Amino acid sequence: MNDAPLPPDSVVAVVVTRHRADLLTDSLAALAKQTHPVSHLIVIDNGPDRSAREVVEACGLAATWLPSWNNLGGAGGFALGMLHALALGADWIWLGDDDGHAADETVLATLVDLAGRRGLAAVSPTVADKAEPDRLAFPVRRGLTWHRSRAALAADREHGADDELLPGIAALFNGALFRASALDVIGVPDLRLFVRGDEVEMHRRLVRSGLRFGTSLRAVYLHPAGNADDKPMLGGRLHAQDPDDPVKRYYTYRNRGYLVSQPGMRRVGVLELPRFAWYFLVTKRSPRQFVEWLRLVRQGRAEKFHRA
Repeated sequence: MNDAPLPPDSVVAVVVTRHRADLLTDSLAALAKQTHPVSHLIVIDNGPDRSAREVVEACGLAATWLPSWNNLGGAGGFALGMLHALALGADWIWLGDDDGHAADETVLATLVDLAGRRGLAAVSPTVADKAEPDRLAFPVRRGLTWHRSRAALAADREHGADDELLPGIAALFNGALFRASALDVIGVPDLRLFVRGDEVEMHRRLVRSGLRFGTSLRAVYLHPAGNADDKPMLGGRLHAQDPDDPVKRYYTYRNRGYLVSQPGMRRVGVLELPRFAWYFLVTKRSPRQFVEWLRLVRQGRAEKFHRA
């Protein structure tokens, strides 16, 4: 690692990985070819028993590989990486997961330019489905409307949107760019959440801070579609998040219980009980799973953050 100070307006990229060296290779290759230079790369490796160090060393960027023998999850991994970036003297911090990457070499330049011109504390690219880049990797709700394609999202001119920026909404762990000074206000992800809901919690803090942020419609980040856990109810008019994997289910429901008890999300919490009661008792006809959901939500509200 080079101990020299970073240049002015430096961008430090932070990527969290675990046991996915092949995906990490693609992610870092996209970082290395950006037209706006990445001053330094930090990779938090939550699985050093199958080390990603060689991938990091071969990526062509000045880089720091930080192994963690205690799996910190996405929340702890990004927290560690962001704090390390601040300690290096970063002016900008660019976040990415190992299974996603910038769609082209201009993404970082577009984000830096937009944040500078519009005075944004944070800006994310539009997150598109790797398999179908015209579709969104995660549906985006604007008002009462859910958008599932990039074209529909770009056509939405309500809520202060224009042809380059959707204000007040961002995917923070999939290509988002933060001013370092923004983290003085909102902090870093909460280690206790581990996975699931950590990004939502950061978004909650960002909204409450009053800082300006949004999504760029002219920069794209590719990520696998993330709606497999959304199960339909009421003929598809509503959905409930119900992961098939028991570990994901544990963290999803426990962390959601914590989130909807926090300032800024309590109105959402009022609707959770009738929605999930209908889903588990009427749609799935599973009282046992409804009882499990209630237990985990209450555990999160009580801030009992035991690992699964």
